[in-house]
Amino acid sequence: MNLSLRIARRYLFAKKSTNAINIISGISVLGVAVGTAALVLVLSVFNGFEDLIMGMFNAFNPDVKVTPVSGKAFAVDSAKLYQLREIPGVDLVSQTLEEVAFFEHEGNQDFGILKGVDEYFAPVTGIDSMVREGTYQLRDGQRNLAVLGLGMRNKLSASADGFSSINVYMAKRKSTGFSSKPFRRKFFSPAGTFVVQQDFDSQYVLSNLAFVRELMNARGQVSALEFILDPRADIALMIDQIREVMGPDFAVKGRYEQDEAFLKLMNLEKWMYYALFSLALILVAFNLIGSLWMIVLDKKKDIAILKSMGATEVTVRNIFLNEGLLLCLLGLAIGISVALALYVAQKTVGIITIPAGFIVDTYPISMRWPDLVVVSVTVIIIGLLASLPPALTASRVPAIIQEE
Repeated sequence: MNLSLRIARRYLFAKKSTNAINIISGISVLGVAVGTAALVLVLSVFNGFEDLIMGMFNAFNPDVKVTPVSGKAFAVDSAKLYQLREIPGVDLVSQTLEEVAFFEHEGNQDFGILKGVDEYFAPVTGIDSMVREGTYQLRDGQRNLAVLGLGMRNKLSASADGFSSINVYMAKRKSTGFSSKPFRRKFFSPAGTFVVQQDFDSQYVLSNLAFVRELMNARGQVSALEFILDPRADIALMIDQIREVMGPDFAVKGRYEQDEAFLKLMNLEKWMYYALFSLALILVAFNLIGSLWMIVLDKKKDIAILKSMGATEVTVRNIFLNEGLLLCLLGLAIGISVALALYVAQKTVGIITIPAGFIVDTYPISMRWPDLVVVSVTVIIIGLLASLPPALTASRVPAIIQEE
C-alpha cells in the first residue's frame, strides 16, 4: 500500500479535532449511500418491468417472424416452407393471417384485428397458457370458435361460453357493383379470453386459419410465418438462414426487432432516470467537497510537517484524492448493500405492492450486473471529481505555517 493511501485511510477513521467534521463526513457518506441505493433500485425496477412486458409479449410473439416487405399477405410456397422446416434448430413453423374486421355482439360493436392461426400457433407462442377464461379452442366440428383478448371481450360484452355468437364483417378486397354488399359477414362463438398485454388484448381476436381465409377470400395466403426455435441453437445464424431461404422480398425479425420501438423507448426512459439520479448524486457530492475541505483545514499542520519531511505536492494531493475516494467507496458499499437487501425483500416478500387489477401484485424488479458496474463507475467518477478541488488546495499548503 503506497504512502498516500495509508495516510488517507488513517485520516478516514482518525478522530478529528472538531466533532462537526466527523458529522459532516458521515452525512456525505450517507448521501452517497442513499444516492447509490436509489440509482441501483430505479434501474432494477425498469429491468423488472422490461422483463415482465417482454414475458407478456413472448406469449404472443414468436422467436422469429417473417412478413412481406410490401403488401399485407403472400401465397405460401410449399417448397420454401419445406426448406424452412428443415433448417437445423427450427422446431415449428406456424402460418397466420390477420386483417382488420368489424365485430358485433348483441348491440355492442367495435373494430379489431381478426387473426387466423393454424394448429402450431399455440406451441410456437404459448398463447394457450395466457387464457384466463374458457379454453383455447378455435374449432369444434363444423363450428368456428374464437379466443378474444380481454379488452375485446369487454368492449363486446361477450361471454366465453362457446355458445353465443359474434358477427364479424370483413371488407371485400375488390370493388363490387351497387347491387352487392361491400363486405362479407360470418359468425363465430367465443370459447375463451386471453390476457397478454393491453395493446394486444384490446385489439386481437384469434380464430382458425381456414375461417379467416374464407372470410377474406384469401385461399392459400398468409400474412406471416412464425417460428419457434431450439433455444440451444445460434439464433442469429438461424435468422440469416431463414432470410436466405425467403429472399429480399421478406422481412425476417427476431423477438427484439418485433418490438424494437417499444424496447428502445423503455431503454431511453430508463437511462433518462439514470441521468436524473446521477444529477442528484452530483448535488450530494457538494457535501463531500465540504467534508474534505474541512479535513484539509484540520490537517494543515500535518500537511506542513509532511512537506518539511520531503513530501511533494503530488503526494499531498493524492492523500486527499484517496481520502475522497475512500469516503465514496464506503458510501458505495453501503448503498449497494442496502439495495441488495431491499431487492431480496421485494423478490421474496413484496414490500411494495401494486393496486388490484394489475397483472402482478408487487412491483417487478430485476438486478443486472452491468447496471451495478455502471453505477459503481458513476459514483467513483463523481467522488474523484468532488475530491479534486480540496486536494489541489491541500497541495498548495506551505511547508512552513506561521503561528499568529
